[in-house]
Amino acid sequence: MGEVLTWPSAEQAVALPIAAALPLLACCAVLLLRSRPNARDAASVACGVALAVVVLALWPMANSGLRFTLWAWLPGVSLELALEPLGLLFATVAAVLWPVTTVFAVGYLRAEKDHAQTRFFAFFALAIAAAMWIALSANLVTLLIGYEVLTLATWPLVAHHGDADARRGARTYIIVLLATSIGLLLPAIVWTWVLAGSTEFTPGGLLAGTAGPGVLTALFALYLFGIGKAALMPVHRWLPAAMVAPTPVSALLHAVAVVKAGMFAVLKIAVYIFGLDTLRESGAAAPMMWVAAFTLLAAAVVAIRSDNLKRRLAYSTVSQLAYIVLAATLADRVAAAGGALHMVTHAAGKITLFLCAGAIAVTAGKTRVSELDGLGRAMPWTFAAFLVAAISIIGLPPLGGTWSKWLLLLGTADADQAIMLMVLVVGSLLAVAYLMPIPVRGFLRPPLERQTHGEASLTLAGPLTLTALGCVGLFVGAEVVLAPLAATLGLP
Repeated sequence: MGEVLTWPSAEQAVALPIAAALPLLACCAVLLLRSRPNARDAASVACGVALAVVVLALWPMANSGLRFTLWAWLPGVSLELALEPLGLLFATVAAVLWPVTTVFAVGYLRAEKDHAQTRFFAFFALAIAAAMWIALSANLVTLLIGYEVLTLATWPLVAHHGDADARRGARTYIIVLLATSIGLLLPAIVWTWVLAGSTEFTPGGLLAGTAGPGVLTALFALYLFGIGKAALMPVHRWLPAAMVAPTPVSALLHAVAVVKAGMFAVLKIAVYIFGLDTLRESGAAAPMMWVAAFTLLAAAVVAIRSDNLKRRLAYSTVSQLAYIVLAATLADRVAAAGGALHMVTHAAGKITLFLCAGAIAVTAGKTRVSELDGLGRAMPWTFAAFLVAAISIIGLPPLGGTWSKWLLLLGTADADQAIMLMVLVVGSLLAVAYLMPIPVRGFLRPPLERQTHGEASLTLAGPLTLTALGCVGLFVGAEVVLAPLAATLGLP
């Protein structure tokens, strides 16, 4: 156990299990310090910062082929960690946003006088550990284990409040995610092993030349519906159902770990299991392209019609995730780059939106869009951050979402998919319709009632301001994100 297989060195390879183990250390620290809330929360933040440092330090070795084998079971089936740019990108998103979300969660839970804060932070850390495991997986078996652990670790967080609504939402959450992963994803992995004799993530695609178009089409559909965390319709219902959870959990689900694990798995399987060339030449992705397009538009329409703020943001996520699935189904390198970048820009934007929603709920007690009139005058930082994140997700300059949406449009044009190009444009217009009324109401409409509160507390307003600045930074630094992916995606 613990055999290191490849260059650069044993010392460097150990960084991979360390990245997966640091959140487990945080979980232990949280439980040991349960009677000392300040020390408990400080330990959680400190482990988050340490994880971010470790993950960022791995970037110079992103293309080195660093690997760490935990257990070799059968030929082509092992528990193994590996470093490559796409996985490191997901790991960076989760690692950097974890301490930010933790600081917000401390302020939120204390303001709410929450009854089970130790349990909350312990399961939160377990969820991050699962996300690291997924990001660094060297094969489908390793990824599946992390995928299931992530579902089980976040289930208690969804049910955190313990009331009837929380139990009902958590029941929908775990049934849909386990049913899709066990009933569809697991058979897809077994089928892949039968066809290729391996489950290894392989540059250029493991399945190239192993089966005909019909088999590849069916297998690709199994994967995309089996990855329930990608929230394609009709297996999306777990995501709005999970909005009964505390807002920091919503941030974890939508931006830090859960749906990002789904998006990462879709891109990873498209690039490393099927291969973009195989998908394009076989036409295997074409049927799922239409499912992604339908999900993108239908979820946006539901979001427009939703008055509950968190429900509106949940359906916004379903729609925005479909952009990334669509990028994978286009089987185009530029589109895939846009999908990978959108995974990052959406994370920065959506975590900001959910943190703003939580700050509004705690500070003003408002949870519906129709109740937000004039609140921007009392909470200018919160509503300004919401505006910045909304513009980024819509895809307008000078925010990070501009570049991911632009690359998606270019990739769609490269793939000669005129209808899908219109779908992307209409989807962005619908995003204007479901996001922009919120800051407009907050800043431009007169208050519905006399406001006795001011801006959110520093522990709430600070993190959401920081993530909003991240949306700006991604506009300037998008090339830094994309450069390491060039070799992986075959970009010039």
